[in-house]
Amino acid sequence: MNVHDSKQLKTVIKELSDFESLQKMHYECIEADAMPSLSALEEIVQLCRALLFPGFFGYDAVNKQNIAYHMGICSEKLYQLLSKQIHSENRDEIALTFIQQLPAIRAMLAEDVIAAYNGDPAAESYAEVIACYPGIRAISSYRIAHALLKLGVPTLPRMITELAHSETGIDIHPGAEIGRSFSIDHGTGVVIGATAILGNNVKLYQGVTLGAKSFPLDEEGNPIKGVPRHPILEDNVIVYSNATILGRVTIGKDSTIGGNIWVTQDVAAGSRLIQAKQGSKSSKEV
Repeated sequence: MNVHDSKQLKTVIKELSDFESLQKMHYECIEADAMPSLSALEEIVQLCRALLFPGFFGYDAVNKQNIAYHMGICSEKLYQLLSKQIHSENRDEIALTFIQQLPAIRAMLAEDVIAAYNGDPAAESYAEVIACYPGIRAISSYRIAHALLKLGVPTLPRMITELAHSETGIDIHPGAEIGRSFSIDHGTGVVIGATAILGNNVKLYQGVTLGAKSFPLDEEGNPIKGVPRHPILEDNVIVYSNATILGRVTIGKDSTIGGNIWVTQDVAAGSRLIQAKQGSKSSKEV
């Protein structure tokens, strides 16, 4: 590197190090705790999956004789890693409380696996669903992230679901409330917003969006945070591929939403909403 290039490089370094420019981005990590490590989060997710689905993730030779040892090693490592990534005075307590919830999370995921298996004629075994289906990977990451969010952990839950988004193409906000026996068939392009509420035995196909229709603004024109703005899907709702449901609308229980439908109003329980046939003015069948 010649003298001229060296001077230019030093100038750029000085500009990039200007703290005022970082403050304009509301950048706080220099004077506070560092952001969670992506590599550590990837390992945390893999450890959680190894604990939730032993033999499918992590050490693959798990049996009745060594499973307690395997669970112990993974739990201890998870506790240490997670504690370091949680920026709170109660980080150790939060990490322990989260690990204590893993048996309940496993029970819910078992029901999700059964729902995926029963809902897909191509599935040949529960093992295939766990090992191969992107829906189960995305749902497992969501249930992990949702539990951490409920414990008051900031940022980290969203990072976990975004890792799953990159891995599977399925975008589930950790703030969404999702009931038992949830399944996503194929899954690419599914989006579930932060304030969405899904009941039990809900099934979504690829490309489904449960999004917001509009964003309420305050007097200064800034978006108002925390307002419920995403759909509610009651028990036993099925939404087929590429349907878009926007706003705080309710899809009543036992309803079916057909593919490529745009929904912005409540749908009564037991409804069947499909695309209008040629020459028909109605797209709703009850």
